[in-house]
Amino acid sequence: MEDYAGDLRTAEDQVDYLRTHLPGPRGNLELMQAAADVGDEARFREWIVLGAGTQPTDEFLAACGIVGLGRLLAEGRQDLVSKLHEYASDPRWRVREAVAMALQRLGDADTGALMELARLWAEDRPYVQRAAIAAVSEPRLLRTSEAGGSAVDIVHRVTSLLAQMEERRNDEFRVLRQALGYCWSVVVASSPTFGKTVMERWAGSADPDVRWILRENLKKARLARLDVAWVAALKDRVR
Repeated sequence: MEDYAGDLRTAEDQVDYLRTHLPGPRGNLELMQAAADVGDEARFREWIVLGAGTQPTDEFLAACGIVGLGRLLAEGRQDLVSKLHEYASDPRWRVREAVAMALQRLGDADTGALMELARLWAEDRPYVQRAAIAAVSEPRLLRTSEAGGSAVDIVHRVTSLLAQMEERRNDEFRVLRQALGYCWSVVVASSPTFGKTVMERWAGSADPDVRWILRENLKKARLARLDVAWVAALKDRVR
């Protein structure tokens, strides 16, 4: 395993280092986190500006800066929430994903603060809602019953708003639906008693997108490990 943090600290050109260590289409997540640990606010903002293009290396550079802002938010920089909110609606998917990772930095420091922010973002546009549910649907952040229950409530609320949406042919709706297609399984697995009860409420929905969301989640191994019989019964109800 490479020592990315050490390499970045000694690199003559950190921007070049970040651009040339992007293996694969999803980016180098370990390097992204190391960059967030090593950099400072000036660097983070520089990376975001220099990464304004649409090439994968541009998006990765910007993503490193955004996750870095998440580290500063976790350290108390509440003024950065508005900037992260702005990037949550960026047309580039890697940038939007970085916002969710940035919020998870806040969750690592203060899970309650993350849940409070996610509840606010759950009432926003679909891209922002997606950032909120992706941020809270992280097992390491859901180790208490309070956190798990809060995450279930947030995913439930976003599902309720999705079911009311009239415009469903744009990318924002598609991205949100796709996220809900896995987030339910994560939050239910973290809070089984409460989560299963809430998820069951949606089994009677006639909304085709809601039913697709349920079917996708019921395919996840984490739910099968939780309760095979319950998964089978719910599959029959939404088939």
